[in-house]
Amino acid sequence: MTRIETEREEMINLITARGITDESVIAAMRHIPRHLFVPEAFVHRAYDDSALPIGLNQTISQPYTVAFMTQSLELKAGEKVLEVGTGSGYQAAILCEMGARVFTIERHFNLLEQARKTLEKLGYRAASKVGDGTVGWSEFAPFDRIIVTAAAPTVPDPLLSQLSDGGRLVIPVGDLDIQELVTVTKRGNEFERQRVYGFKFVPLVGKKGWPSPE
Repeated sequence: MTRIETEREEMINLITARGITDESVIAAMRHIPRHLFVPEAFVHRAYDDSALPIGLNQTISQPYTVAFMTQSLELKAGEKVLEVGTGSGYQAAILCEMGARVFTIERHFNLLEQARKTLEKLGYRAASKVGDGTVGWSEFAPFDRIIVTAAAPTVPDPLLSQLSDGGRLVIPVGDLDIQELVTVTKRGNEFERQRVYGFKFVPLVGKKGWPSPE
């Protein structure tokens, strides 16, 4: 086993020890080379359980957070997923590996361009665009699952409206210091919410999120 493979297996051992039980999530994270999604300067830390910078004040989330959010989706192969915040492309790769039809939005062109290259190199196909993820992607709605990888002040209404009946949305909500992870399930015209506390994400910027710092 190579050093990279050993480090990846140590990452898997850590997330399972912390309560990740979804075998499809575990299998996807064991398969995907996370080190290809981080800048070269951080490759030696790619499998640490920590967020890492990827440029433009953005991060690739720590492995446990990625695993927890993905497990919270309760994703089934073939489902249509909207990802808000492509970032490095790592989360999109996991969704693709799990058999999802992935649509992903990123507001930074340079990040999306790099993510596209990495996903293509690994053979994953995801529809992607530069845009304001807080308003969703109405042309392809409704979505079975929506995952938001940046922190919002509130759950954006456009994302709720783009959920299919029985669909599920996972999003960090809170202030800029700490957030709770909110899972929303649509039941007819009702939305059931569950909350888990203690997460830290970069801000979700857009019309229905935080104002741009630029």
